[in-house]
Amino acid sequence: MRFTRITFGKLALALVIAVASGTSFAADNVGFVYVSPIGDAGWTYQHDLGRLQLEKETDVTTSYVENVAEGADAERVIREMAKRGDKVVFATSFGYMNYALKVSKSFRNTAFVHVTGYKLGKNMGLVNARFYEGRYLTGVIAGEMSKSNVLGYVAAFPIPEVLQGINAFIKGARSVNPEAELRVIWVNSWYDPGKERQAAMTLMSQGADIITHHTDSTAVVQAAEEEGKYAFGYHSDMSKYGPRAHLTATTHHWGDYYVKTVKDVQAGRWAPISVWGGYAQGMIRLAPLNDAIPADLQARIRDMEQQITERKLHPFAGPVVDQAGKTIVAEGKTMTDEQLNKMNYYVQGVVSKIPNN
Repeated sequence: MRFTRITFGKLALALVIAVASGTSFAADNVGFVYVSPIGDAGWTYQHDLGRLQLEKETDVTTSYVENVAEGADAERVIREMAKRGDKVVFATSFGYMNYALKVSKSFRNTAFVHVTGYKLGKNMGLVNARFYEGRYLTGVIAGEMSKSNVLGYVAAFPIPEVLQGINAFIKGARSVNPEAELRVIWVNSWYDPGKERQAAMTLMSQGADIITHHTDSTAVVQAAEEEGKYAFGYHSDMSKYGPRAHLTATTHHWGDYYVKTVKDVQAGRWAPISVWGGYAQGMIRLAPLNDAIPADLQARIRDMEQQITERKLHPFAGPVVDQAGKTIVAEGKTMTDEQLNKMNYYVQGVVSKIPNN
């Protein structure tokens, strides 16, 4: 087994060389499209760990292109992967959705999988993780440990996935600390360490003593470490970037899904369905808990993890009340997946406003 790293600039050239030399691509090539550099932490890093697990547990050859913008470049990369014969193409960012769907219509013998979107195709499936489950638990920790009762959140784009995380975080915090409030700054990018750092510094200057982020870099954790504040990493364990600051992180695990998907394609039993997995499916976990978290709180969090796994605890069990005071989910009810995927509001406890554009 082997993998091939192909930068965007070399992708077309590699295809030309292969065709000119008469080289044929094996039927079991699998391609991955990444929105940011792989690095050693973050969203793309976790997907790449999944790709490496796929290499280890199957007989496929994988390749990837990193740092692909969500636009025309994405369509070009996805199309070239399909043209060269990749049997499965994983498009791992929300903004790739329409481009992956468009290309899938021209390559019916290729299986496409889009990560975090909502559009299915005849040969394009979907996968997402229930990030909000881990977010709720980190919110509980934040609510218990905050001294200022002000929490901060650096966010990428106001889409349902991100809003779920924001709202779950403050719901967790207010379940143990009704005085907690959450401030949010949007950076309009999945990966921009400079903007992420600036946003984190602003939040801390506004009184936030615990911050987190829904962006790809480690900048927020590093800023908290420098300022003597606490932080939660995201996507992966970021503790080495803030040994004192990093309380834990909501981590995502894609390898088992990638392995199953590719094996299903090979066996001819794959179907373009939507998969949304969380604790129960092993797709969400918390990173190791910092010793700064009191032992009794650590024990409660472990118990809550088990409750979420067994579906005895849901972060969006009612009452769910939006920022304007409207009841979205009544007490005794639980928010449905359809409602979660249409989330376009803040819940009570968030003191910022959602951008209009």
